[in-house]
Amino acid sequence: MLTPVRKIPQREPEPLAGRLPLRNRAAGLGVLGGLLAVTVVASFAIGAQRIPLDQVVSGLFAPDGSQNALIVQELRLPRTLLGVAVGAALGLAGALMQALTRNPLAEPGLLGVNGGASIAVVLVIGLLKVDEVLVYVWAAFAGAAGAMVLVYLVGSYGRAGATPGRLVLAGAALNAVFSALTSGVMLLEPRTFNGFRFWQVGSLSGRDLETFAQVGPFLLAGAVLALCLARPLNALALGEDAGRALGARPGRTRALGALAVVVLCGGATAAVGPIAFLGLAVPFVVRTLVGPDQRWVLPYSLLLAPVMLLGADIAGRVVAAPGELETGIVTAFLGAPLFVLMVRRARIGRL
Repeated sequence: MLTPVRKIPQREPEPLAGRLPLRNRAAGLGVLGGLLAVTVVASFAIGAQRIPLDQVVSGLFAPDGSQNALIVQELRLPRTLLGVAVGAALGLAGALMQALTRNPLAEPGLLGVNGGASIAVVLVIGLLKVDEVLVYVWAAFAGAAGAMVLVYLVGSYGRAGATPGRLVLAGAALNAVFSALTSGVMLLEPRTFNGFRFWQVGSLSGRDLETFAQVGPFLLAGAVLALCLARPLNALALGEDAGRALGARPGRTRALGALAVVVLCGGATAAVGPIAFLGLAVPFVVRTLVGPDQRWVLPYSLLLAPVMLLGADIAGRVVAAPGELETGIVTAFLGAPLFVLMVRRARIGRL
């Protein structure tokens, strides 16, 4: 009698396992840095009016008052600097949120953080008639913090606790509320509708160097704090007991991580409006390359996110030339298919 062959169950491959060997990860950071430099140069040169590289350099360092020099100095320099800073901020914020919640679908936009920051800024603009970037920043901080607390409270209500799926659903529901409130403010204040609609869609255009100067210090502080949390987040990923044994303090790590997310998202949203999907897509791509080690995920996200944001901004200038497609619209078009792919691969119900 033949003994039936027993099938050994095959373990499904981990979708976030790193493919890039450890020895090549430092070189990968160098490649991303070079790619970011190329994207920055392209942001200066490409637009409704193409500007040769020699005129880009002269417009930056020796402006002669020509039309191209004015375009470089007044239009493309602020939007490029903001693209780098805001992209890095949103990439780091997305990676931090996913690490803190252990949810690969956690993202400032999906979890309502950007929406909370947006409605706070809109209320300040529409109802209080304030027109100062620094006030927008503090309002955005308050809105982002409030949204994080609300999403967690709603998503953790009941016996099941704050599961990944419930947090996403809570974020989607609160985003709908924030969107309705924003629409209501615009109906109450129709004279400010034009300012709202361009800010609300998310765009790098129309900003000046003063905007960058006011939000830059906040974004830098948030980025430094986020990078310093890499090792505690790795320890926390092993579980609270193992993390404490390794010297991590889970409560302090979560509090500092939440503070970094609020500062990064609040500053970025106050500067350019809500940019969707960037904080979701970048950490997902990064983890497929380097795995879940936050010592690599955070620096890679810091470099890759501004490349993607500036790339979307350049694409918006080229596709709709001689007009311009707002950056937030381009990132939404690119991010929605990736979100569907993540849902199919991550199997939310089994996280």
